[in-house]
Amino acid sequence: MSLERVNPSELSPPTGFSHAVTATGSRLVFLAGQTALDGNGRVVGETLLEQFETALGNLLAALKAAGGTPADLARVTVYATDVADYRARAPELGRVWRRLAGRDYPAMAVVGAVRLWDEQAMVELDGFAVLD
Repeated sequence: MSLERVNPSELSPPTGFSHAVTATGSRLVFLAGQTALDGNGRVVGETLLEQFETALGNLLAALKAAGGTPADLARVTVYATDVADYRARAPELGRVWRRLAGRDYPAMAVVGAVRLWDEQAMVELDGFAVLD
């Protein structure tokens, strides 16, 4: 399996994401949306940063259970109920990402959402990975 991150020089330099990712592999893993739910099904964390860390941890736990690692992520979509707050906290969120998932950034998008499935959730992440 190989993922190649493609960042054309004519595009704005990416910060915390890749513009494109090509994948060669034999197994796709589709990751369901993950919020800051704990093992008892309760949303934990009072801040966007706390919820993001838990949601990303949940996404990576599902990926690990499927046999993957953060480096296998080809695409992640972040749904945020307050995009302005997400943007303002981007440096802190980036530090959480790098600590949990490293610097092999997938293709990413942040999408504003009026609300998420769990009303208390501020952020949700889903994505897919390519494995051997």
